[in-house]
Amino acid sequence: MELDESINIFGEPLGSCSEHPKTGFFRDGCCNTSDSDVGSHTVCIEVTREFLEYSRFKGNDLSTPLPEYDFPGLKPGDRWCLCAARWLEAQQQGMAPRVFLARSHRKALDTVPLELLRQYAADLN
Repeated sequence: MELDESINIFGEPLGSCSEHPKTGFFRDGCCNTSDSDVGSHTVCIEVTREFLEYSRFKGNDLSTPLPEYDFPGLKPGDRWCLCAARWLEAQQQGMAPRVFLARSHRKALDTVPLELLRQYAADLN
């Protein structure tokens, strides 16, 4: 399985999203992707309580630990590589978490417009 080039949405090297908890489709700490990543786990977010509740409501409980998968469960303040389509869906429902643009893979732009992501940027002045 070959990784897509590790480039962020600005065309620069992709920064790490989170080492604790370890995130990414490849659990490499980055929002790297490939053709195997059907969900496009490319948007680096700052987890909020509201988003965790929304995600659980949508059938993806990200707060409950799953030790068998070495998943500690997420809590507010954690960073996580989220599926681009799920982020867009949450945005349309008024539940989108903030985004770290320099830590989000450029493939996210296949699903979410850059200007929309900028509105939720946690790493722009």
